Amino acid sequence: MGVFSAIVVFMMIWAMVFLIGLQIGQDTQGDRGSVTHGTHASTPAKPIGVYRRIGWATAITFVLWAPLVWFIVSGQLTIDDLRRLTGREVVGG
Repeated sequence: MGVFSAIVVFMMIWAMVFLIGLQIGQDTQGDRGSVTHGTHASTPAKPIGVYRRIGWATAITFVLWAPLVWFIVSGQLTIDDLRRLTGREVVGG
């Protein structure tokens, strides 16, 4: 796996973790029953702390990404293995 591929995998995992993390602990104005005039009921009732969530998403992503990259780089998982697992024909073998 090249450096660019590793960065792409990191960013994909980070995006999933971040979007899931945005939903955790979300308290909306509709949940509290006090919707401010001019806003939607699904508007957060208090600031969600985006920078804190970005930090958590980055930390969790690194914990998931590092073993995954090691597993791929070590040769434990190859493209041929993935093709066999999904029932596809192994090319050239």
